[in-house]
Amino acid sequence: MSESADFIRLDSTSVKVLAHPLRSRLIGALRMNGPSTATALAAALGTNSGATSYHLRKLAEVGLVVDTGDGDGKSRVWAAASTMTQFEVSDFDDDDDAATAMGWLTRDWLRHFTEKFGRWLDVQGNWPGVWRNRASMNDDMVVVTADQLRDMHAEIDTVVERYRRVGQGNPEAKRVAVYLVFYPIDMDKAPRR
Repeated sequence: MSESADFIRLDSTSVKVLAHPLRSRLIGALRMNGPSTATALAAALGTNSGATSYHLRKLAEVGLVVDTGDGDGKSRVWAAASTMTQFEVSDFDDDDDAATAMGWLTRDWLRHFTEKFGRWLDVQGNWPGVWRNRASMNDDMVVVTADQLRDMHAEIDTVVERYRRVGQGNPEAKRVAVYLVFYPIDMDKAPRR
């Protein structure tokens, strides 16, 4: 199988399928650790292989995972169909179920981030100072229009893309999660539509 696509854009159908705790974790595990069988994924995620197989097939129906063709019989090898998922929240404005699924999924990703970053805070003392100094959380504030925020996001995406695999093959390079969160500070002052 060739490498997965850079991204898959969620639509109303795929977001409703993805909005499930195990399905979200399955894609995350496949993206982080590469292709795997339902049995190995079940062991890693603390569930059973029957449930894992079922949910992998559901994800495959909407193109979020693929059967690599490797493996034999019941031991199919699955891979994430893309390295990342993209969407715009407004894509789901006309579908209440999809909007609800997207809301759940976004909160699930927030919980996932909280757990992972919390784990980093627990173990960072075991890492050299240079890594502790660079792997951190920062916050800032900008004053922008919606169009300027879109442009800033595109510029940041370009930088992240430039560094996506730059360290591959270097034994000193480590995989680093990059989370970008943009939200209005003055939440009670929504502009007119």
